[in-house]
Amino acid sequence: MSLKTNQKAATVQDVARHANVSTATVSRTLSAPDSVSAKKRQAVLDAIEATGYRVNRAARSLRTQRSNNILVLLPNLGNPFFSLVLQGIVDVLTPAGQSLVVAETRQIYSAGDDLFSYYRAQRADGMIILDGGVPAESLNRFLASQPDANIVFACEWTNVDGFPSVRSSNEDGAILAIQHLYDAGHRNIIQITGPKDNVLTHARIAGHETACKKLGLEPHYIEGDFSLEAGLQAAKQIKAMSDIPTAIFCASDVIAFGLISGLARCGIHVPEDISVIGFDDLEFSEHFVPPLTTIRQDRVALGTTAAQVLLRGGASKADLVEMIPVRLIERSSTQRAKTKIPA
Repeated sequence: MSLKTNQKAATVQDVARHANVSTATVSRTLSAPDSVSAKKRQAVLDAIEATGYRVNRAARSLRTQRSNNILVLLPNLGNPFFSLVLQGIVDVLTPAGQSLVVAETRQIYSAGDDLFSYYRAQRADGMIILDGGVPAESLNRFLASQPDANIVFACEWTNVDGFPSVRSSNEDGAILAIQHLYDAGHRNIIQITGPKDNVLTHARIAGHETACKKLGLEPHYIEGDFSLEAGLQAAKQIKAMSDIPTAIFCASDVIAFGLISGLARCGIHVPEDISVIGFDDLEFSEHFVPPLTTIRQDRVALGTTAAQVLLRGGASKADLVEMIPVRLIERSSTQRAKTKIPA
């Protein structure tokens, strides 16, 4: 509960007294929370809540010549995957007195803007990019124009040098998926991939091939694009095969949803006829019918870690690659293979 007063708004000094810390510690908690111990940081955050203190962003901007705006670029605002990533970013940046400006990369380019001009128009102090498909020439022009820009890639990444990135262990996730299916007796396994030029697609194919080589399997693929439609179309291809696989690894949960629906329309049931495993662990995955076995990405950790790297000065950590572990979540869409396992 906030402390109410009719005299004046709460000040930094009020927060410091309530938290039993110095005003410098309050300032560091708001501007660089990673530099403050977890205990003191929590005490300051509790004091801010109790006193009702509000950061005067306009005054701060005049003093520091900074806008305290962080630009977050998404490839698709409608993709449910990014909701928890954004939550993680907000959890770190809001207590640090930063405001988020969220935009879709395809809208920027369709409007004829380039990355640098859009960044300047938003008066951004930093940027978190969740889209590995940003054109290399655009990134190179940006670096040439503003070499000290504070930019971090998260979830996806770029092969252009000069940017730190925070990503899930995508290869490990694919290995976990194939190993899980193999341990359940499956030998005829197909992966429905993401789009061919996507960095996540490449990483998950690499993990698939590593697992297959270790287990003595031949890797097989159907090209997709992380969409429901990709899963629906793959179901038709699978139905037409003379040797129908016993298990499918989908490079995203959304593909898996489309696949399971498409297979049902073809009279093929999951998991009775084919086991299906996804990648992401979206909120809907455990409520789907059947509940989806999947590889869980810690999306909140992706967001919080990216925001922490940004606050620590992403521009000075250009070669940083921070890996967030993944894990297998077993549900009802996979079961033991009914076919006899080869000797």
